[in-house]
Amino acid sequence: MKRIFTAVCCISMLSVPVLAQKHAEKGAAGKTMTDQQFVDFAGQTDMVEANLGQLAQNVAAKQEVKDYGQMLATDHTNDYQQLTTAAQQANLTVPTAIDAEHNKALIGPMNALKGAAFDHKFIAEMIAGHTKAIAVYKKEADDAQNPAIKSYAEQALPVLQKHLQDAQGLEKNKPMSVTSPGAQP
Repeated sequence: MKRIFTAVCCISMLSVPVLAQKHAEKGAAGKTMTDQQFVDFAGQTDMVEANLGQLAQNVAAKQEVKDYGQMLATDHTNDYQQLTTAAQQANLTVPTAIDAEHNKALIGPMNALKGAAFDHKFIAEMIAGHTKAIAVYKKEADDAQNPAIKSYAEQALPVLQKHLQDAQGLEKNKPMSVTSPGAQP
C-alpha cells in the first residue's frame, strides 16, 4: 500500500508542471476580458512602457537601446491618448497611474539597474511584455463588445508588433557588438 501511495504521489508531482504549462499557454490571451478589463490592461501597458522608455533614455548603455526607449516613450504616450479617446466613446475609464503590481514587478527593479545590466533586462522585458500585449490585443480585436475598443485594438497592433520586432532585433544584435578582427566597420 505504501508503494502505491508513493507512486501516486510521484505521478501527481510529475503532472503539476504539465498542468502549469497548459495554464500558462492559455495565459491572459486565453481568457475573455471585458472591454473595461482590456482598457485597464492597455492603459497600464502604455504607462509602463512609456515610463520604462524614458528610463532607458537615461540609464541604458547602448545608444540603440536609448533610441528604442525614445520610440517606446513616444509611441506609448500617443497610444495612451488614442486609448483614452476610444474609452471615452465606450463610456469606460482609463487608469491614470501605474498600479502597485507593475511598480513592484517592473518599475522598481528596472530603476535599480544601469548600463549593460539595464540593457539586458530591459530588452528581455520588452520582448516578454510585447509578446503578451500582442496576444491580448489580438483577442480584444476579435472579441471586443464595443466597436470603438475593437477599432482601437486593431489599430494598435501594428505598433506593438513593430516594438516586438525591434526588441528582438536588439537582442539578436547583442553578440554582434563585439567585432571580429577581420570585420569591416
